[in-house]
Amino acid sequence: MHEKELRLALVCYGGISLAVYMHGITKEVWHLARASRARADGMPAVGGTANVYAMLLDEMEAQAGIRVRVLADIVAGASAGGINGIFLAQAIATGQSLDPLTDLWLTSADVEALIDADAAPHSRFSKVWALPLAWLAAGRSADAVEKLDDPATREEVRAKLSHFVRSRWFEPPFGGATFTGLLLDAFDAMAASERGPRLLPAGQPLDLFVTVTDFTGHPERLSLNSPPEVVETEHRLVVSFTDGGQALDTLAVAPELAFAARATSSFPGAFPPFTVRELDRVLADRQVGWPERQTFLARVLPRHAAARSAEEAILIDGSVLANAPFRPAIDALKQRPARREIDRRFIYIDPFPGLKFRLGKKGGDPGFFQIILGAISELPRQQPIRDNLEAIAERSTRIDRMRQILSAIRAEVEGEVEHLFGYTLFLDRPTAARLATWRRRAQVAAATGAGYGYAAYGHMKLAGIVEALAQLLDHGDGPGGPRRRRLRARLEASIAASGASEIGGGFAGKASPAAIDFLRRFDLGFRIRRLRLLARRVAEVEAAGEDVVAMREAVYDSLAAYLNLQRRDLHTGLRRLPRGDGAVLLDAIAAAYDLPRQDAETDARLAEAMATLTKDARRPLLLAYLGFPYFDIATLPLLQGEGLDEFDAIKVDRIAPDDATAIRQGGAEATLKGIQFNSFGAFFSRAYRENDYLWGRLHGAERMIDITISTLPVRLRAGRAAAIKRAAFLAILDEEEPRLTAIAALFATLRREIG
Repeated sequence: MHEKELRLALVCYGGISLAVYMHGITKEVWHLARASRARADGMPAVGGTANVYAMLLDEMEAQAGIRVRVLADIVAGASAGGINGIFLAQAIATGQSLDPLTDLWLTSADVEALIDADAAPHSRFSKVWALPLAWLAAGRSADAVEKLDDPATREEVRAKLSHFVRSRWFEPPFGGATFTGLLLDAFDAMAASERGPRLLPAGQPLDLFVTVTDFTGHPERLSLNSPPEVVETEHRLVVSFTDGGQALDTLAVAPELAFAARATSSFPGAFPPFTVRELDRVLADRQVGWPERQTFLARVLPRHAAARSAEEAILIDGSVLANAPFRPAIDALKQRPARREIDRRFIYIDPFPGLKFRLGKKGGDPGFFQIILGAISELPRQQPIRDNLEAIAERSTRIDRMRQILSAIRAEVEGEVEHLFGYTLFLDRPTAARLATWRRRAQVAAATGAGYGYAAYGHMKLAGIVEALAQLLDHGDGPGGPRRRRLRARLEASIAASGASEIGGGFAGKASPAAIDFLRRFDLGFRIRRLRLLARRVAEVEAAGEDVVAMREAVYDSLAAYLNLQRRDLHTGLRRLPRGDGAVLLDAIAAAYDLPRQDAETDARLAEAMATLTKDARRPLLLAYLGFPYFDIATLPLLQGEGLDEFDAIKVDRIAPDDATAIRQGGAEATLKGIQFNSFGAFFSRAYRENDYLWGRLHGAERMIDITISTLPVRLRAGRAAAIKRAAFLAILDEEEPRLTAIAALFATLRREIG
């Protein structure tokens, strides 16, 4: 059975009250991940849409012969998307349930629950004169409310809008401490829920990134020609969490998760800015300890903590500067393990795509206040993600081009390897010792044959190794940061002093003995690239009908061992070493890597697996493995020294109301209520929240089914996709109808539309 992992990197946009809609979507991602995990464990499905997803995966396996496992291993979010991303990541990493959050969203995401007690109007006559003005300013949203069929919902919205607009002015109406308390309640509810298994395989890390805006900013040093260094103010922050691929009781302690959730969603004007002092007060009132406080603040606010001013940091909504945090999610790809073929998807959740600015009349100019408010608030959030998508497309194009080159030169490389070794009996019967000898012989032959091209290749490898080592020792500074530059300089000086930088003299691949020894101790990237190529060749041989199960497992087990060495969380001791002596640092890293031992274990593993293969299967895999130095010399310059991570092009999918049309077309305006009042609408009505949550689940189910099916090389049988979607829709309606009592009419309408 051919196996494949559909790996999801989720990027969740901001959306204010549309957070409730996104909760419905992330709940379906969670159900799909649960169904896939249960299926991998040989356990029955776990109810509701999870049953439907398990049925879908079974049908895909039966029809296409591909066993697909769905893994959500990277989550990034901003503002409302950040909150939902944090909750989803906690559920994936710990096996906790998302179900308790639904009632909290429906009950607590309400203006009456969020409004600060000191901000509420003192009487029913407070600012009563403001109501007509507020209703007039609401424009189309007010018209939509007046057209509601349900009188109770219409009166609820009017009453809560009245309460909201008559609260204090020129100060945020919502309570920061109130919101922090609600977030802590949510994490407590999840912790008290029935817990299942972690939804990722052992060793597969879950990485979470949440954007935050540092209002006052923090100093960052930049390198120039003249002056050599300048100080600029940086306002972007990314709060990150990882479980390191291990089963944990919690992704982080509740105060840290609440810190990230409260800070990323501190919408300007609605909530007061977030500070550490606010969280301290709430924890003190609850008598909740936070022993990890100083360590956490030093990690997420390093500049402030170094100046002993972390409590003074003013943090506001992450969507102000980074509403679509693709970059940290892309960077996280560099440390992904691999066990089988991967289909990597970036899925971004945009609750309200399309045109956001509407002028008063057709052809008219925007007004004075509309321009000011749009420039300082809306435009930064609505900036398209073209730059991010182009970066992903460029990466994917580079990988596709590299794969074309590999295919084009394969015959010639295989001819070189066969000429080097001859048609010997030993080539067809490898042992671990023979593999090691053949590898070294092939590397020397490839280097010698490359001529002057090897010098450039060798120095590019050397530069890549130095950068990887510097990043391992100090990942708190960027590649261009002064601390990283000083560290690289120390390492390079030690390498040069040992003679290891003499890597391609004479243009004949004649590296010095010191250089060869250095590559054997530190060139982790070469090993990973070689096994990536071998994994690709294994998949091709398997597609031709050969039984290569043992070989595939051996390749991915070996690859996982090398990839594991890249994990910074396993090398925390290295970062505590003194930085003054580069030679000491290099010796410590070499001991931590222990690549000669890893190589010996890999050779033994591969030789044992090759013994199970037929001659027709073994020969192309040996030629690919031994021929890798030739391939690497040809392709590494194309990859700009970066090497490969998951070896596959990234595909990008979107989940938005416009993309889910199986039930109803028309996008957000035809389905969602939270888009009213500048996306604050769902705060004014439980019926609105129930509506948006239900549509979130329906849209999420439809898109997750589409995305899962798209990983197959063939289509499902005619009509099956539509039938599976219908089953998912009905399962959602059956599950939610007893809980969502404020939208009974919508359930009746949806059942008619679904048919």
